[in-house]
Amino acid sequence: MRSKIDASKLELTETIVNIRRVAKTVKGGRNMRFSVTIVVGDGEGHVGIGLGKAQEIPEAVRKATEDAKKKLIYVPTVGTTVPHETLGIFGAGKVLIMPSAPGTGVIAGSSVRTVLEAAGIKDVRAKSLGSSNTGNMALATIEGLRNLTTIDEVKSDMEKPVPMDRLICGDVGFGKTEIALRAAFKAVQDGKQVAVLVPTTLLVQQHYETFSERFEGFPVNVAAMSRFQTTKEINEAIEGLETGTVDVVIGTHKLLNPKIKFKDLGLVIIDEEQRFGVEHKETLKALRTNVDVLSLSATPIPRTLEMAVTGIREMSTLATPPEDRLPVLTYVGAYEDAQVTAAVRRELLRGGQVFYVHNRVQDISSIADKIHTLVPEAHVGIAHGKMGEKQLDQIIRDFWHRDIDVLVCTTIIETGLDISNANTLIVDHADRFGLSQLHQLRGRVGRGRERAYAYFLYDPSKPMTEQSHDRLATIAQNTALGSGFDVAMKDLELRGTGNLLGDEQSGHIEGVGFDLYVRMVSEAVEKYKEPEENVEPVAVSIDLPIEASIPIEYIDSDKLRLEAYRKLASVRNEADLKDLEEELTDRYGKPPVEFETLFDVARLKFKARKLGISEILAQSNRVRIGRIDPPESIQMRMGRIYKGTQYRPVTHQLIVPTPFTGSLGQGPMSSDQVVLWTNQLLDDLAWTPSSSKRQSRL
Repeated sequence: MRSKIDASKLELTETIVNIRRVAKTVKGGRNMRFSVTIVVGDGEGHVGIGLGKAQEIPEAVRKATEDAKKKLIYVPTVGTTVPHETLGIFGAGKVLIMPSAPGTGVIAGSSVRTVLEAAGIKDVRAKSLGSSNTGNMALATIEGLRNLTTIDEVKSDMEKPVPMDRLICGDVGFGKTEIALRAAFKAVQDGKQVAVLVPTTLLVQQHYETFSERFEGFPVNVAAMSRFQTTKEINEAIEGLETGTVDVVIGTHKLLNPKIKFKDLGLVIIDEEQRFGVEHKETLKALRTNVDVLSLSATPIPRTLEMAVTGIREMSTLATPPEDRLPVLTYVGAYEDAQVTAAVRRELLRGGQVFYVHNRVQDISSIADKIHTLVPEAHVGIAHGKMGEKQLDQIIRDFWHRDIDVLVCTTIIETGLDISNANTLIVDHADRFGLSQLHQLRGRVGRGRERAYAYFLYDPSKPMTEQSHDRLATIAQNTALGSGFDVAMKDLELRGTGNLLGDEQSGHIEGVGFDLYVRMVSEAVEKYKEPEENVEPVAVSIDLPIEASIPIEYIDSDKLRLEAYRKLASVRNEADLKDLEEELTDRYGKPPVEFETLFDVARLKFKARKLGISEILAQSNRVRIGRIDPPESIQMRMGRIYKGTQYRPVTHQLIVPTPFTGSLGQGPMSSDQVVLWTNQLLDDLAWTPSSSKRQSRL
């Protein structure tokens, strides 16, 4: 959770990137406005970009400057350049930012140069890969610089006295390993040992090679522990960890052996976090109480994600895909021999390879024979976890060297395999897999520059559960690059959060309800983090016969409309409401009447909250006001003003007759009239003798 930068404490300079004239067709003709894009920065790492629209240029500049100051980011740099290559994407704009030698200077287009110089970066090469729109290019540059901050956040956490517990959420190829490498190097520099926990032996080998290669030339001793290592190698590694000669150890569950003792463990990196149970993670943490934990995952398990969303754990999201990466085209449907044959042949014709996932070892050989029958020209191989290590290693090597065209395998390939030539994935009985598994399997293809295809097939002759259908529908809908987080959120919704302090990693919160539970936890965490700040305790529910909504004609995007509803629900005072109204008016034009009514309802909530009222519900010709304990004087007064008013002390409810439905000769009240009547009702409930005296004096 990134903290906001206070712009008032910085000496910021502003630079206009572009000024455009925008025409908007409204009733009565065309409305001409100016759109201004501005970059602000202090030349010492702080930079922000803002957009402002108004009838006059000065007003648009003012709005853009304010917007930019609200969106400031801090850019970590090495000397006068960025630490490593990074890609930024915004709409059609794509910018690749590369470090360069001191004295080289900023080599980039005008809009990109403006952003980089405002941030104080003096030596960098930037290559535009997308549109020529200057605003888009500037935004893409900001997005690229923002991607540098994740490792900075991790390092900052590692320096705090409280042990780090951070989740890095990003799809395959988005740079999670890069962050792990840098965090490990920092820990070793500080004299600490690092344990990297991975789920498969294949990943151990891959990470061991990566870490050894990157740390070459530095006094860092890297060891591996898996079933592929000999007993002698494992014993040497165990001894090295105890004496302190081994700095980084990469291993599978073997690392959890109680015989293994660390001299000074400082950092635990859990790769593919969703593959480990609670006991595994807690065992590692128990080795030493003061240990930093960094979890990496494309699709975190529900409990981990829940902790991150509510603020118990910190979270960083990697949203920028590698350059030239294409989304995987995904098909979900019933199994057909003809389709499998066509998919395999199409991949072979372009010189590629195929993963065929069948997760039953008992009949995997017969499936391989069937594939060979359907496509006789294909070389078919089999891989599963019950094979001997030498045999499995040989199969993977043959597939790597393209001696095998179709690899029929179990979920052993779910994590760790990086074969850029394999660009077609076929999953048999996909309805039996979890959401996280399906997304991880899809991540095995499309790792190069070729277009990849994923087929998730189910048996049409067998009935499918509702949850299986939801999982397949989710995986079919979320195909964009970086959709792992959305998949994980859906998994959280389907499976529930589990126990925060128990050993269940999924399962719904019974009795309370998910939304209420999340709100309660978030408020508790906020109170703990910032005890001096007063968190609003009362949640007000208002249900009245009024027309209040955001029309589709006003905001046509479902996502943006939901965002507007969320923002409106979170406002706590009149100033916030005014800011929101200005923002929406600037963005979408003047709100329609139905939307204006929503603002009126929000004002009713403010009043109700001050009185401690939790609900105002209309029921036929009465309104029920919940959780209120008015004094006797107020009860008598309400009974005089509103004939038939009843107070129920057991349930703390006030029942007030309403004129909403109308009477003889009068129709039902309009939405505005209902709001006015309810507003007057709350004023009457807030009445005090002193206020009446004041009014009489006036």
